[in-house]
Amino acid sequence: MAPHKAPDSSRRSERSRRAIYDAALALVGEAGYGRTTIEGIAARAGVGKQTIYRWWPSKAAVLMEAFLDLAARQAEAAGDGASPGLPDGGDLAADLKAVLRATVDELNDPVSEAPTRALTAEGIMDPALAAQFVEKLFEPQAQWYVTRLRAAQETGEVRADIDPRIALELLIAPLTHRWLLRTLPLTHAYADAVVDHALRGLSAGT
Repeated sequence: MAPHKAPDSSRRSERSRRAIYDAALALVGEAGYGRTTIEGIAARAGVGKQTIYRWWPSKAAVLMEAFLDLAARQAEAAGDGASPGLPDGGDLAADLKAVLRATVDELNDPVSEAPTRALTAEGIMDPALAAQFVEKLFEPQAQWYVTRLRAAQETGEVRADIDPRIALELLIAPLTHRWLLRTLPLTHAYADAVVDHALRGLSAGT
């Protein structure tokens, strides 16, 4: 008779955590942030709400971690194991257009759009949540732009007196503005135009 094997608590916890992530993202997409509750997430995930409160202090914290996990999985799938960061193919305009087109796709993706909007709105009212969003998601991605723009300065593509930190906002802010206000369609063509306009001011030849 085979010896009894104790259940693997770590695997069980990981399954529960994954179910909670999926439930939180699904409910926000279906019902909106305001109607999503800890009780609803727990019921959807098949866990007790005490399990959620043991790991997270609030609904916002659950959604934040679920969204960060989603972003990490999407980046891994898109990168095929490549190192994170902006591409450096020797053509700054082409590299930036590729990245901003991917950003457009992410912002328009129904899976991530609802939680992104929910976290953005909640961050306006909750400075601590906003700071966490900046620290864990925005700041690492911002540094990718800074690194690529500094490399372009070294090769003479971008003016030496440009502050890469400010320059990256010329690229990111227009997409975010159009996405937030839903004024006009957010498209690849628009992303390309943003790059073209920004580089007219950043390029060393101007």
